[in-house]
Parts: sequence; structure tokens; C-alpha cells
Amino acid sequence: MRLFRLINIIFVVLRFGLDEFLLVHIRARWARIPLSCLLFLRNTSKPRAVRLRLALENLGPIFVKFGQMLSTRRDLLPTDLADELAKLQDQVPPFPSDQAVSVLETAYKKPLSEVFYSFEASPVASASVAQVHFAVLPDGREAAVKILRPGIAPVIAHDIALLNICADLMERLWSDGRRLKPREVVGEFEKILRDELDLMRESANASQLKRNFATSSLLLVPEVYWDFCTADVMVMERMYGIPVSQISALREANIDISKLAENGVEIFYTQVFRDGFFHADMHPGNVQVAADGRYIALDFGIMGTLTDNDKHYLAQNFIAFFRRDYKRVAEVHIESGWAPADTRVDELESAIRTVCEPIFDRPLREVSFGRVLLRLFQTSRRFGIEVQPQLVLLQKTLLNIEGLGLQLDPELDLWKTAKPWLEHWMSEQIGWRGLLRTLRKEAPHYVTLLPQLPRLLHRHLADMNSNCGNTALRETLEKQKRYNTWLILLNLLLIGIIAWGIFGST
Repeated sequence: MRLFRLINIIFVVLRFGLDEFLLVHIRARWARIPLSCLLFLRNTSKPRAVRLRLALENLGPIFVKFGQMLSTRRDLLPTDLADELAKLQDQVPPFPSDQAVSVLETAYKKPLSEVFYSFEASPVASASVAQVHFAVLPDGREAAVKILRPGIAPVIAHDIALLNICADLMERLWSDGRRLKPREVVGEFEKILRDELDLMRESANASQLKRNFATSSLLLVPEVYWDFCTADVMVMERMYGIPVSQISALREANIDISKLAENGVEIFYTQVFRDGFFHADMHPGNVQVAADGRYIALDFGIMGTLTDNDKHYLAQNFIAFFRRDYKRVAEVHIESGWAPADTRVDELESAIRTVCEPIFDRPLREVSFGRVLLRLFQTSRRFGIEVQPQLVLLQKTLLNIEGLGLQLDPELDLWKTAKPWLEHWMSEQIGWRGLLRTLRKEAPHYVTLLPQLPRLLHRHLADMNSNCGNTALRETLEKQKRYNTWLILLNLLLIGIIAWGIFGST
């Protein structure tokens, strides 16, 4: 099967003239002769980027999704390829309804009529790895049933194996292949797909996001009906909304479009910097708007996570950009470890200024925040800065948010909207509120440490006594003992006060 799949891939590659991506490089010139007899199959009447997109669509949903992911790596791809791959749509023909019923009955081990009060055989949406049907639960709750595409796992496994082979060949045959790290890109893609194949994981993602925005007036997340969820089936609350891309319908529903665009930016920054857990696939097909103007999030297969350090350094980066403090941007890149420790701050500062300064000379409403970051990533490659996987998802999400916001409101100023939110967030992290939050988080550790301090103090003093050898040394150690004793007692008192203040205020 893998051999036939490989032959089909080679045929599609030749048919759309994608061999030029290899043949233009010196290390692949040996391939010109054996391929020349097959070049009659080539169709090169269209630009290379268009041919690449068409080839991926022809190869099927897995390659379509891979093309979508590649489109987010604009720091690695030429502009024409990235722009064209961004046009790929994550939609494929649905699989037959009888197969959907078969998957459900296998998962529940009973007839479908005993599981749902009613089930709509025709799917309402179809994607690369799953499709969605509407249903009604026995208690009358309306639900959306997401069903994993039958047989998709082995297909993905075969295609990933072939992609790894292609990535290895790219590194061997393309002079620039090692720098682009195609095997890491494929590995990143494989991880995302593996997560998407487990609908229990997606259900958990949805549940976490809903909990994060439980009291929000900006975002709605469907409730997960856990009793009906398996690795192959996800059942959640049916949501009613208007697709965010239907601007005219939103206006007819009296939705404030400008406010909607601003809310989208706030939701993004809240997910990223407050929670460190964000929806990383927020293209228009996964976003709707409720009648009250709140966003509705759908499809939780791809979620991004950030550590506290990532959040801290990202916020500092963004704020420094807003203030045009290029030196601080360079310093943060080095402090965070994103740039090598031996990078010269002045050189990196100069490179960043070269990218950003011409853009800042324009009115802010004409500035593409996403493009600024992309150009920065492109420029910083020569400094050995590698894009972290979690930042790739963040970059992809930022571009989605920017495109969505500008589609809603072309006059939206992402910088003006984001700056006060980020500055407020940073003040919360660095100020006394941040200190109190940290103390509350560490309080259980302090309480555990308190009873141990007398024993640790006694052991420390005993060790010092056993090491006393002469009078001078003994006098020195006696002074050190008194100093250490007071220091430990002071720490003990401080910890006690902190613990009392934290638990006494709760």
C-alpha cells in the first residue's frame, strides 16, 4: 500500500511540475536525466505556488493540512508559497452516513436508536479527520456529534512516513534543506495530527477552555457531554450562531462589528497571557457569533500552551515593540534563550530596527502586526534564532486573529487595542498583586517547610560544632553560628507572617 501511495505522490509531483523545487539546486542536478523522460506529464502553465497548492489538494486531506501548517512557517518559506498555501481550505467530501452510524454503534456497543433520541444522517460539516452531525440526546438536549473519519489513522501513518522520507531527501539534496529543518516540521505536524485523532483529548481541551471563560461576557464554549464521548466520538452542546465570515448577516442581526473585532483581540490576549492555553485553529470556519454578540468557539483539536516564562518574555517583547524600544526587544530575545547567549545586542537591535522602523513611520491602522512579526522572524534567522513550536502555533493564531479582525473592521488598530491590555497584564504580574499571587501559590510549600526548620537548624549547628578545630576557627564559626541562627529565625518569622497573612485572609 505504501509503495502505491508513493507512486501516486510521485505522479502528482511530476504532473504539477513540482520537480523544479529540487532541480533548481546544484545538489539535485543528477536527477535531471532520469526525470527528463517523464517531463511530458508536467503542467507548468501556472505559477509554482499555485501548482503546489493544487498538488496538495489533489493528494488529499493530510497533505492539505500539512500545507496549511507550512503556510504558518513564513519565516521559512518564500512569500509567494506562504501566501498561496494560506488559501487551502480544511474541507473534504464527507464519508457516507452508514459509515458514521457504524462508528457510533461500535463505540457505544448498542444500536444508535438506543443512544440518541434522534440523529441527523447528513453531516453539517466535514474536515480532514472528522465530520459533524446534529443529534438530540434522550433527555432532550440538542447536541453536535463529531465522528472520527473511519480508517484515517493508518492513512495518516503511511503519509507521515512518506513525508519523513521526503524531508530526509530534502535535507540531503537541497543545499538549504538543513537550515529549514524539514524533519522537525514534519515531526511537529505529526504531533498535532496525533492529538487530533484522539477526540477525548479534544473534549478535554474544550472543557478546559470553557472553564477558563466560565464568567466571560466575550466567549461561549460548548459544554462537553462526557457520558457520550470516546476516542472516536465527541458529543457536545449544539451552538447556534452566525458564521463570523458572514458580515452582512452579522449587521442584519444588529451586531456591533467594530466592538466584535476588538473583543476578538481581547479574547486572544486573555487566552495567551492570562491562561497560557489558547485556541490555535481560529480560522473563520471555527468561529461563530451568538445573538448577544459573544463569540462561539468550535473545534478544539489544536490548542497551544505557553509556560510562565514564555508568557513573560512574549509580553515584554510585545510591549517593547509598541514602545519602539528595539534594544529591549534584542535583550529579551537573548534573556529568554530564543537567541544564542553570545549574540551581540547592538547587532540584533540594528536588525530589528531595520525591519520595524519603516513600518512605524506609517499610520498604525496601516500596519500589519502579524507581518511585523513574520519579517522579524525572517531577519533573525541569521542570528541563529529558532522558532519554538509553541510560538509557531502562536504565530499562526495571531495571523488568524489579525485576518479575522481586519475582515470585520478594516480600521481596527491591533496595536492600540493590545497595548493597554498588555501593560495592565504586566503591571498585574510585576506589582504587589503578582507578589501576592506568587505567595499564595507557594504557601503550601512554606507550610510544609515550617515544621522542619528547627530540626534543620539543630543539624546545621551540630555540623558546625563538629568542624571546630582551633580557637581562631572556633571563634569565627561561633560568629557565623550566631549570624546563621538569627538569619534562620528571621526567615522562620517571615514565613510564619506570610502564611498567616495568606491563610488568615481566606
